[in-house]
Amino acid sequence: MRLSTVRVADHRTAAARQEGDELVLLPYSDIRALLASGDDWQERAGSADGERLPLAEASLAPLVPHPNKIICLGLNYATHIKEMGRPTPAHPTLFAKFDGSLIGAHDDIHMPPISDDLDWEAELGVVVGRPGRNVPRERALDHVAGYTVANDVTVRDWQHRTREFLSGKTFEATTPVGPALVTPDELPPGASELTISCSVDGHTMQKSNTADLLFDVAHTIAYISTIITLLPGDLILTGTPGGVGAGRDPKVFLRPGQELVTTVEGIGELRNTVVKDRL
Repeated sequence: MRLSTVRVADHRTAAARQEGDELVLLPYSDIRALLASGDDWQERAGSADGERLPLAEASLAPLVPHPNKIICLGLNYATHIKEMGRPTPAHPTLFAKFDGSLIGAHDDIHMPPISDDLDWEAELGVVVGRPGRNVPRERALDHVAGYTVANDVTVRDWQHRTREFLSGKTFEATTPVGPALVTPDELPPGASELTISCSVDGHTMQKSNTADLLFDVAHTIAYISTIITLLPGDLILTGTPGGVGAGRDPKVFLRPGQELVTTVEGIGELRNTVVKDRL
């Protein structure tokens, strides 16, 4: 099953189920509300009927507009670790984002006026479906509602102002997530062995495979849940492969008007245009 959050009238959003070239609106305000409604959310999402919208005309909101947590992994592919000149971590490198950074699958990416160092980072996204604390690795995938596509667009000079990543990672309207949550039954276990790629104006910048994750989805969920309780609708971004602009010689960054396309095999595609904000 494929589920999205779509913008509807009066500045509202609704969860929706994809059926062919249509979206069926569900009686929930977004994916998080659906997941929090009970353990039988998948059965109800699959059977509910409602207003139908053409998929091609839908305005897709961020998949989970207001998650309780957005937890991200850095340095989780060997190729990215090498290009950034960092040692291989013994444990997951975690940082966070705030929900103001999230945008929909086709929304504009807003380049801040105080930087020209805007970089791409294609990522597999994980959406938590069940609460969990101290989750053992062998049961971690039971807590996954589904998988999605994300791009951890980064303001590099602000990221490197300090040793902490946050300031470069959560600028307003920079992180596309979507177009859909794809339930685990449609994908390999842990969404492994899927091609992940990113292109800028049709030029491939990143291409890898989720089988190359240093810390896989099960390990990541188990690790994070030892720190804090995971809740339905929480987003986990699993890290990016090599090929980012900051890892090139000379460095290459996004410019206003360019189109960023991010794809994960079997899940879908983000297509976003870069616009420059004004002070």
